[in-house]
Amino acid sequence: MSKNKEDLQELMDQIPDNLFVKCPICKDNFYNKKLGTYKVCPNCGFGFRLGADERIKLTCDEFTPINEDVVAPKRFLSDEKYAGKLEKSKKITDLNESVQTGIAKIGNQEFGLGVMDWRFIMGSLGTATGEKLARLFEECTKKGLPVVVFSCSGGARMQEGIHSLMQMAKVSQAVSDHSAKGLLYISVLTDPTTGGVTASYAMEGDINLSEPHTLIGFAGRRVIEKTIQQRPPKDFQRAETLLNNGFLDAIVKRSNMKSVLAKLLAWN
Repeated sequence: MSKNKEDLQELMDQIPDNLFVKCPICKDNFYNKKLGTYKVCPNCGFGFRLGADERIKLTCDEFTPINEDVVAPKRFLSDEKYAGKLEKSKKITDLNESVQTGIAKIGNQEFGLGVMDWRFIMGSLGTATGEKLARLFEECTKKGLPVVVFSCSGGARMQEGIHSLMQMAKVSQAVSDHSAKGLLYISVLTDPTTGGVTASYAMEGDINLSEPHTLIGFAGRRVIEKTIQQRPPKDFQRAETLLNNGFLDAIVKRSNMKSVLAKLLAWN
């Protein structure tokens, strides 16, 4: 290797990882500092994934967590591989499960808040996740509070089998009881919201919102293609397509989400 090539390689080795970011939607490459506080693509507005703690800080003025002690039942922990994934996720997120729940405030507006964290086994819906969400709705039903849930999930957690699928019905019943009291539920779908979460509480809001270009669907693209023997349009599972077909009420930029929620909660 020539001296010039060695010098170039040495310079390249000094460049930090992730210095430049490529947007998965518009394919634009840009300096990572351009993501800004809200972590959005400066070209198309796609919102990169946020942890629950980041989302809460951007969304509300006050937040008091509840039911932090809820964890996966011991009967599942005999699977060492699964138990290891749980422990790894707990360390990464500082959460005991894939959703953080609590009582929040925007200004003087108090409401229940649930925020799913994609870093916890891809925000999958397990028994503890479902229990935390059900308890959130039950608590808010008793207190007469509206609820906001930010969904971000790969779907039901396969390691817990049928028990994870049962959470769809459990949370949906809690949502129904909350609605029967005339209370507001705002569902915010973020990238990605798929599987059993989409098929249950994520689409059961009185108002369903999403961020630009969010992936929203039930089955994966490859499964659908094999089933119908056709290639669906490129954007058929994106928020914009769902909005055009009546599945969403609005697409809200991340930088505007807090102010939009404040207005909606004030109307409750």
